[in-house]
Amino acid sequence: MSLIKQGIVGALALSAILVSQPAAAADAKPKWLRVSVDDIKHNNDPIAPQYAFCVAAAQGHTAMGPNKNPRIGWSKGPDGTQSYAVIVHDTDVPSKFEDANKEGRTIARTLKRIDFTHMVLVDIPPTVREIPDGKESDKVTPKGKPPGKTEYGVRGVNDYSKFMAGDMAGAYGGYDGPCPPWNDSIPHHYHFVVYALDVPSLALSGNFGASEDRRWSSARRRPALA
Repeated sequence: MSLIKQGIVGALALSAILVSQPAAAADAKPKWLRVSVDDIKHNNDPIAPQYAFCVAAAQGHTAMGPNKNPRIGWSKGPDGTQSYAVIVHDTDVPSKFEDANKEGRTIARTLKRIDFTHMVLVDIPPTVREIPDGKESDKVTPKGKPPGKTEYGVRGVNDYSKFMAGDMAGAYGGYDGPCPPWNDSIPHHYHFVVYALDVPSLALSGNFGASEDRRWSSARRRPALA
């Protein structure tokens, strides 16, 4: 059965606060931000079609979707928060694509899965507490939206940059929504994660991604403020 016809699952993740703390407090438990995403009230609620890169179609299984970003909101970070960062990622992407989207084949449930980033936005000012609906994407943009400075922060590139080819190849900045293989045997889970940081900027530029830049990865590993 087609995953898209089953419904795309949205896993709403509460977000670790990554604000540095004195060594004496290193063992303290992290605080958590309260994250809300439009139309996702509970973990495992399906993501609405307007937020998807592709949707179910009567012919060809899928078609391009509206690809709007949902509103992503969060509670205020702790004292010392100087910026926020948002990552949206899918943890259920097949590690091999030989069978993906092919008639008569199914992607095995037992196949190893990898992470796929759908959005990276850093250097969000501490006064900002939401990314409004449609502000990081309002359609499918061939060759991608440009990374760099925006109204709400600095865009990195998502992993569509690695997978698109031909007339669609390019650097895909900002949000691009779900488009799982229609013949996958498992639902995909999409995590919306917000980080509170103790620096005003991560000093990132160009085509940086969530997992590729060392400075970004280092910031994600900082201890949480008690």
